[in-house]
Amino acid sequence: MAKPPKIVKRSAKSKAPAPLPSKQEILDFINNSEKPVGKRELARAFHLRGDQRTELRGLLKELASEGSIDKGHRRKMAPKGALPDVLVIEVHEVDPDGDAFAKPVSTKQHGDLDENVRIFMKPHSNRNVPAPKIGDRALARLKRIGDKSYEAEIIRTLHPAKEKVLGLLEATKGGCILHPTDRRSKLDYFIAENDLNGAKAGQLALVQPMGGQRVYGAQQGKITEVIGSFTDAKAFSLISIHAHGIPMEFSDEVLKEADALPEPTLGKRTDLRDIPLVTIDGDDARDFDDAVFAEPDTNPDNPGGWHLLVAIADVSNYIKTNGPLDKSAQDRGNSVYFPDRVVPMLPEQLSNGLCSLRPHEDRACMAVHMYIDRHGKLIRHKFIRGLMRSAARLTYEQAQDAIEGRLDETTEPIMETVIKPLYAAYQALDEARQSRGTLELEIPERRIFVNDAGEVTKILPRDRLDSHKLIEEFMITANVAAAEALEAKNARAIMYRVHDEPSLEKMEALRESLEGMGHNMTKGGVITPRQFTGILKKVEGTEQAQMMSDIILRSQAQAVYAPENLGHFGLALRRYCHFTSPIRRYADLLVHRALIKAYKLGDDGLEAEQADEFEDLGEHISQTERRASVAERECKDRYVTAYLSEHVGAEFKGRVNGVTRFGLFITLDETGADGLIPIATLPNDYFIHDEVHHALVGRQTGMTYRLGESVTISLREADAITGSMTFAIVDGGKVDKKLQRSVGGKSGSSGRGGKKRFSRSKDKSSSKKDRSERSEKAKSPFANKGKKTRGKRR
Repeated sequence: MAKPPKIVKRSAKSKAPAPLPSKQEILDFINNSEKPVGKRELARAFHLRGDQRTELRGLLKELASEGSIDKGHRRKMAPKGALPDVLVIEVHEVDPDGDAFAKPVSTKQHGDLDENVRIFMKPHSNRNVPAPKIGDRALARLKRIGDKSYEAEIIRTLHPAKEKVLGLLEATKGGCILHPTDRRSKLDYFIAENDLNGAKAGQLALVQPMGGQRVYGAQQGKITEVIGSFTDAKAFSLISIHAHGIPMEFSDEVLKEADALPEPTLGKRTDLRDIPLVTIDGDDARDFDDAVFAEPDTNPDNPGGWHLLVAIADVSNYIKTNGPLDKSAQDRGNSVYFPDRVVPMLPEQLSNGLCSLRPHEDRACMAVHMYIDRHGKLIRHKFIRGLMRSAARLTYEQAQDAIEGRLDETTEPIMETVIKPLYAAYQALDEARQSRGTLELEIPERRIFVNDAGEVTKILPRDRLDSHKLIEEFMITANVAAAEALEAKNARAIMYRVHDEPSLEKMEALRESLEGMGHNMTKGGVITPRQFTGILKKVEGTEQAQMMSDIILRSQAQAVYAPENLGHFGLALRRYCHFTSPIRRYADLLVHRALIKAYKLGDDGLEAEQADEFEDLGEHISQTERRASVAERECKDRYVTAYLSEHVGAEFKGRVNGVTRFGLFITLDETGADGLIPIATLPNDYFIHDEVHHALVGRQTGMTYRLGESVTISLREADAITGSMTFAIVDGGKVDKKLQRSVGGKSGSSGRGGKKRFSRSKDKSSSKKDRSERSEKAKSPFANKGKKTRGKRR
C-alpha cells in the first residue's frame, strides 16, 4: 500500500515562506501519492509562494531529466514507470477467488511495463453489475496501492463480452428464473415461456443474456442448451465442466483413430518383460502410466548405489503430431479429475487400454535407466523405448502394509525382489532431497466418496505414506533425468516445468508478516527453499505452524510450463521437466517427442513446426492446468456443501485460512470445507484489517482473529448450487492489546476496515426451531436463493 504523502505543516498565521523542499522530499511526495500530482498540488503541500514556485519548476525539470519521474497527462508527475491515473484496461486474469486483474490496452504512452505490475479491479458498488470476465475492457481510474500495484475503479465499461451463463432453473410466473452456478455472478435471469426452448424447472441450462427491461429484478435471457437435471447423480461435475468450457466428448474422427490403433509388438524395442516392474497408485486410480523397479548397482565404482528403472506409457507411439488424437489432446491439455468421474485427455481406448500399464499385459513404454549413488545423487541415465509387462498393480496402502510386515497374496511373492529394494532406493533419494533443501509444505488433502446416486457418503483425509513419497521421488528423479538428457543434446525445444522464486514484492510482504510474528528473515541476498523449511521447522508443533505454512504458500510463484528454464524453486532443482504422465498431461507428451528426436529413438519425434510453437504451447497447457484445478476444486466445494447442507445450525471446529477486509475464510477440520464469516457478523466491535499480521483486530476490545488460528463456527447457510457456505463465529480469537494499539489510529475506512459491527455475540435466530427450519430449506436445490452467498474463497 502506498504511504500517504507527507504534508508540510505550517502555522496559518505565519507570513514567512516555507523552506524550499529538497529534490528527495519532492520525489518522496510523488512516490507516496496514490495518483500523479501537478505543480499546484506540490506547491500547496509544501506551502510555496511566488518565486519559490519557479524554483520548484526547476527542481522538477532536474528530476525528469535524471529519469526519476515521468510527466504524464496534463503535465502531472508520477514515479518513473508509473501508469497514468486514467486509462483503458483489459481484464487478463480472474483468479479462483473471483478477483479480476487487468493490463493497459496500449503501452505506447507508458513505455515497457514491468511484468510484475498488477492492476486489481475494485468490485463494482452496484451488485447488479456482472463480475468482470477475461477480455472485458473498461475506462478506469487508477489508485496506486504499492510500488507496482494499482486499484482500478471502473468509470465506464467498454465492449463487455456477452457470454452464456450456466444456471439452475426455478419456476416463476410467466416462465423461469435462472440462478447462476457461479458464486461470483451477481445477476439472476428471467426466461419467458417462449424462450425456454423446452427447458423446465429443476434443470441446469445455458442462458444467453438479452437486453430489455428487467423482470422481477432479473435480466432477461433465453435458453440455448439444456445441460441436465440438478438431481442427476453427476450434476455437480457437469456444472464445473460446462462452467469452465472443458471439452467432454470426443469427436467421431478422434474415436475412429483410437479404435484403429494396433496392439504393441517388440519390433526394435528393448525387451523389458523379464524385469518385475510394478505400478503403485491410489485405490481409486483410473489409469496406470508409470511403473518402477530398483536393484543394487553392481558397478564396483558405485558402492551402495542403486539402479532404478522407471517405465512410462509410450503415448507418442500412438498419437501422431497434428493428427485428430493429437489436436484433441492438445486442446484439452490434461485430464480433469472429479469425485464422480474423469474427463480424460485421451479416449478410453488409450487412457484405460493401450497406454495403461495393466498387470501381465504387454505395453509399449518409454523407459529410463538411472544410476544413483548411496546418497541419492543421480550419476547417469539412459532413455530407451521398450516393451514391458507389469508384474503387479499395487495400491499405496498395499505397498506400505508390505514393508511394515502385513503381506498379502500379491505382495508376498515380490517382497524380497521388488518391494524391499524400492524402499531402500527411496531412502537414498530422500537423503538427496533433504540435502538439497526442498520446500516442505504439507498441504492436507481430502478424499470425497460418492455413491452411484451422486451422494457424498464420507469425506476422509488422504494419508501421506512413505509409499506416496517413494513414487514421488522416483518420478522427480526421472523428470530431472529427462531435462538433463535434452540439455545434453542441445535439443531444439524443451518444455520445462518452471517454478520461479518468489517475487521481490511478495518477499517483502512475507518478511513484514514474519517480523510481525517474531521471526526474522534476512533482507536481500539469495532466497532458498531451505530458508522457508527452516522457519517451518522452528514453529512445528506450535499454534503458528499452520499459519506459517499458509503464509509461505501464498508467497510462492505459480508453477508453469515454458521453454525458458528458470529452474524449480520448490524442489531446489536447476532443471526440471514433466516426463512421467503423458496419458494425462500434454506437456509430458512433448517431452517424450523431444527425447525421441534428440536420441534418434524413432521417426515420431518432435517436429520442427511444433518446436517453434513451444512458447504458445507452454502458455496454453499452463492455462488448461489452471482451468482443471479450479474446476476440480469448485466441484468438490459443491459436493461438500451439499453434504453439510443438512447440518445448518450445527457447530464445527476449523481454522482461519484467509483474512480479508470483508471477513474471515474458514476451513473446517473434519471435512476440509471452506466458508466465509462476513466481517459484519463479527460481534461487539469495529474490526480493522491488519494486512501485515494477517488479522482482523477489534478497535475497542482488541479481539483479534488471525490467519491459522483455531475457531469454532456455526453453519448459517449452505448453497449447493454455487458451492458456497456462510459461517458465524461461536468461539475463538484472542485479545491482543499490542495489535489493538497499532490499529487504533486508523480511520477504518472502507479500504481497510468495514461496516459498523453488530453488537450481538450470537445469532439470535439460532433457536432449535429455526435451525430445524433452515436445515429443511437447505435440502432444497433452491435453498438460500433469497440470501445469496457470493463470498470468495482462498
